[in-house]
Amino acid sequence: MNEPTGREPGADPVLEVMREDDSIVVRLGGELDLFNAPRLRARLVALADEQPARLVVDLGEVEFLDSTGLGVLIEARTRLANRNAFSLAAPGLETHRALQISGLDQHLAVHRSVSEALAAPLG
Repeated sequence: MNEPTGREPGADPVLEVMREDDSIVVRLGGELDLFNAPRLRARLVALADEQPARLVVDLGEVEFLDSTGLGVLIEARTRLANRNAFSLAAPGLETHRALQISGLDQHLAVHRSVSEALAAPLG
């Protein structure tokens, strides 16, 4: 289980945006829920609208993910012309469980690490 970060509810979940060649990696942290979904949606949609070759969402520091957060991830993916360009990386135990329970792990590319996600074929 991840250690609590002490982040305020509704805090910006986007910790960092990294650009690597024609890929974008978005590092998220804290809770992805109803409180910060609008902020998360705005950032991810804007990045997806750039149509990068890859958009990798690093979930390694995410402590909680609810259905609203899952919906934002799906929405960002649908904005990409090549939906295979979207992938998730490094989900912790609780985040991975939310992906499994929702069945989204069967529809989204989920990788153990950001480097694995960046190296994966786009299919």
